Amino acid sequence: MAAWRARARAALALGYPVAIYCALLWFEPRVVAAALVVLLLMRQRVYAQRYLSELSWVSRGILAALVLLCLLALALNDERLVRLYPAALSAAFLLVFGLSLYYPPTVVERIARLRTPDLPDAGVRYTRQVTRIWCAFFAVNALIAAWTALWATREVWALYNGFFAYLAMGALFAGEWILRRRRFPEAR
Repeated sequence: MAAWRARARAALALGYPVAIYCALLWFEPRVVAAALVVLLLMRQRVYAQRYLSELSWVSRGILAALVLLCLLALALNDERLVRLYPAALSAAFLLVFGLSLYYPPTVVERIARLRTPDLPDAGVRYTRQVTRIWCAFFAVNALIAAWTALWATREVWALYNGFFAYLAMGALFAGEWILRRRRFPEAR
């Protein structure tokens, strides 16, 4: 049952732009924003526990910013504010990954230590570099997502945030995985 829920959450997260695109065809932005506020508040505990347990003030701040964005969209009935959600999430990931560079271990190192608890110093340095690359990705993605939300059509926004952003993320993930396999062949 837990695996099914995890898959459902992943599908909802990945399908956000398509779901919002369709919802905005049928409902006013304020209705979509109200639904997002409800969903965010229902997920509050999960976000804090699962993703940012050591940085609970960060998780609360991110959640508050997302809820505020949705409440503003609700109050102003502004579709562009609803569409800013993916940009806000990328900015949140940038914040989390960036803070982990200053308060180690980095996010990537934590993930690496799940598989290799005794990560050597070279691995720690490598994970810091990868964390910096992900920070750059999230910064660029947040800017593009914000541009599509504010100035592009709904269709361009959905295409970028629902396809191209995930394609770029997958390419970065796959490229890093290939590089890691070549650089650390013993870690297979």
